Formats: sequence, structure tokens, C-alpha cells
Amino acid sequence: MTEASATPVALVTGSRTGIGRRLSEFLLSAGYSVVGCSRRASEWSANGYTHIECDVTQERDVKALFREITQIHGRLDVAINNAGTASMNHFLLTPVTTVRSMLETHVVGTFLVSREAVLLMRKRKYGRILNVGTVAVPLRLAGEAAYVAAKQAVVGLSQVMAKEVAEFGITVNVVGPGPTPTELIHGVPKSKIDALIASLAVKRLSTFEDVWNVVQFFLRPESSSVTGQVVYLGGVPNN
Repeated sequence: MTEASATPVALVTGSRTGIGRRLSEFLLSAGYSVVGCSRRASEWSANGYTHIECDVTQERDVKALFREITQIHGRLDVAINNAGTASMNHFLLTPVTTVRSMLETHVVGTFLVSREAVLLMRKRKYGRILNVGTVAVPLRLAGEAAYVAAKQAVVGLSQVMAKEVAEFGITVNVVGPGPTPTELIHGVPKSKIDALIASLAVKRLSTFEDVWNVVQFFLRPESSSVTGQVVYLGGVPNN
């Protein structure tokens, strides 16, 4: 096993595109070594960035991912569960395969990655786990039944994990962006996006910088007592 380096190490799932890619780039600029993963090969590269193909819904893949992280870096400071999928449809028209895919990716994937992250982080009594949520949860967004159910489960999972891993010096929090210019919203009709934005206090799309701003706060060493929290962007009540 490689001796742990002094450089902090972050894992970002779903780092090939969108929020995951931008968070990886922000982390690199902040001095982290970054391990990214997705089910396909990366479309980008950078100094300090390692990409590993991994399906986060598969326990075997996730365990292999963490073996590589341990061999390469010997440590993990941050794990960001960003990998996700979305589908907008009336629940009566939503195939059960879509529901299972949502639950597998968001809930099972977050569970597996977080579990393996904690097993590595607790050796150093320090860690930050951050899960990506969505404003669709507090808004109870129509047409997103399966997606909202999966992301609501991520919130509950995060808050229970926060209690269970606090003794290891690890925090677990959730950031919930509003609609963000990524592949996930490309197939959503503009009228739906406009209606969603109109329901927000801050009437615009969330930006990658908005998300990073909250991530930075959660990742600070000084945020050691901030855990089990959910921050939604756009002025959405957390209830």
C-alpha cells in the first residue's frame, strides 16, 4: 500500500461531465488530488486527476475503486456522491425499470461509496462526505416522482450516516442545486424549467460556482461540527 501523502485527496463520482466535472476542476484548483469515476471513460484530463471506470451501483466495482484509491494515494479526505440520472414523466407513465435505475444509482450508489469512504477515512479520524441532492425534493416537483423519491432517500441516508460516523471525525452533508445547465436538463421542456425557476426566490439557473460555494463551506476543517445538514440553492425552504 502506498504511504499516505500530504496532499488531500477527493473522490467525485459522476465526474465525466456536468457538476461532477466542474467540482473536480474546482477541487484541483484548490490543491486536491482528485479521483473521478463514471461508467465510461473520461472526456477530459488534468494534472492531479485520475479517472477510473466504475459503476457505483455494483459493490464489486466500488470495492475495486477504493482499492485503487488506497494503492495510489493511501488516504481519502473527501467523497462527493454526484453520480446520478434523471427522468421527467408522470408517475403513471414511468416504467419500473426507470424507478429501479433511480434508486440503484442515487441510493445504492451513495450507500456503497459512502460506506467504503468511511472505512478508509476513519483510519485518519477525518473526512468529509458530501451528497448532491436537488430542489425537486422540497418543491415536490410534479413529473419527478421516482427522482424525488430517490433523492429524498439520499437525504435520509445522509442524516443517519452523519450520526453514525461523527465519532470518526467524519461529516456528512447534502447540497441541493436548482436546475443547473448540465446534460440532465437537456431533455426537459423549456416551459418546465421556466416554471421551476419561477417557483424559486432566486429566479435563475443554479451555476457551478453556486454549488462550489456551498461545497467549500462543508469541506472546510472549521466545519467539523456541521453535519447532517441540507442546503438547497435558489431560496427553497428546507422542509
